[in-house]
Amino acid sequence: MSYRHEWKYLINAPDAALLAMRVRPLMARDKNAGPRGEYHVRSLYFDDCWQSAYWEKEAGILNRRKYRIRLYNCSDGLIRLERKRKHDRYIEKECALLSRGDVERLLEGDYGFLLKSGQNLLREFYFECTSRLLRPRVIVDYERECYAEDDVRIALDRHVRAGFGAFSLFDRALPACEALPADEVILEVKFADRLPGVLRSLLPPGSRELVAASKYTLCCDVAAREHANDRMEGVQWKAR
Repeated sequence: MSYRHEWKYLINAPDAALLAMRVRPLMARDKNAGPRGEYHVRSLYFDDCWQSAYWEKEAGILNRRKYRIRLYNCSDGLIRLERKRKHDRYIEKECALLSRGDVERLLEGDYGFLLKSGQNLLREFYFECTSRLLRPRVIVDYERECYAEDDVRIALDRHVRAGFGAFSLFDRALPACEALPADEVILEVKFADRLPGVLRSLLPPGSRELVAASKYTLCCDVAAREHANDRMEGVQWKAR
C-alpha cells in the first residue's frame, strides 16, 4: 500500500489534445494502449444500502472508502478487486486478483468463497458484503489515454458513461449512456511525493477541478435519471 495525491479536473477536448501532445516527449505512453493510444476501462462499483460511498463523496467526507471490480477492454485476462481509500488529501489503493468465475459468483450473490481466500483484501470484502450489505451499484465505462514516468501518471478519460441492464462486465455491447458532454474530458494527475514543475506547468489554465464529483457519482446520477425515465414510461404505458 502507498499513499499518493490524485488531482482531478474537467477540461475540454482541445485542451486535452494539446496536453497529450506536450506530454508525449516527457512521459511514456501506457503499455496497455491500443493502436489509437487508448484502452477501455470498465469498473463495477459496489455500495451499501445507505449508498454511503455516494453520499460521503457528495458531502466531501475526508476519510472514506469504496470498492470496485475493474477490467480492461472487456477481457478476463486481468480482473482486480480494488479498494480506494481517501485520507484527507491522500489516496490509497489496494488490489486483489479475481478470476472470471469469481466475478460470476459475486454477481450471483455468492460471497462465501471470499472468506477462504489467501488475499487479505478479499477476506475484508467478504465482511463488508455481509455486514454492510455491499452490492453492485453501477458500471462505469470510459476510454483512457495514459502517460507515466516514475511515480507520476497523467490520464485523460473520455466518453465517460454509465452501463445499463444486467451487470454484464464482459459484454462489449453493453448499453450505456453518456455521463458527460462529448467535448468534456476528465484529467487525472497522480503522484506520490511531488509533481515536477515542468508537468505542473502543462496543466490547462482553464481547467475546472472536480471537487465534489467523480466518475462514480456522475454515473450514479445518470443511472438514477434513466431508471426514473423508464419507470415513468411504464406508468404512461399502463395509463393507455
